Amino acid sequence: MPVQLLKEYASENLIICSSPIHGFSHWDRVWSYGQAVGWSEEADMDVVEYFAYLHDCQRCDDGHDPGHGGRAAVFAKEHRELFDLSDGQFKQLIRAVAGHTDAMPGCKAGEDPTLAVCWDSDRLDIDRVGLIIDPQYLFTDMAKELAYMKYENEDY
Repeated sequence: MPVQLLKEYASENLIICSSPIHGFSHWDRVWSYGQAVGWSEEADMDVVEYFAYLHDCQRCDDGHDPGHGGRAAVFAKEHRELFDLSDGQFKQLIRAVAGHTDAMPGCKAGEDPTLAVCWDSDRLDIDRVGLIIDPQYLFTDMAKELAYMKYENEDY
């Protein structure tokens, strides 16, 4: 499992990984959502898995931290040896991580299934902080379906 090096590094060196909001429990759920959505979109699942365990690794804390995606991209570039990806895959990962906090409907991610899956898999776990998953901020039909299923017994 190539992502294991990144997970081990995070466990040993990154404080945020122990956060119940933005740490390993969230990262594991993002990877689960990525798997649920990614296969239907023909996404690059290696990139999706690395995204799950990288995207929040440079958060300062669990509060508002708009620069954390960019910092995670810089971290990845400085620790390239932790990523068993081709140069093209790595470039795509950097784009996914750097843009995950600002991606809005209508942006170019919808044209790239891997980016769309990365961003959707993170957004599908936003309810962990008390927010409702708004399907208009999702890119893939599968993610929208999963969001609707989460709330099918509630007023939405």
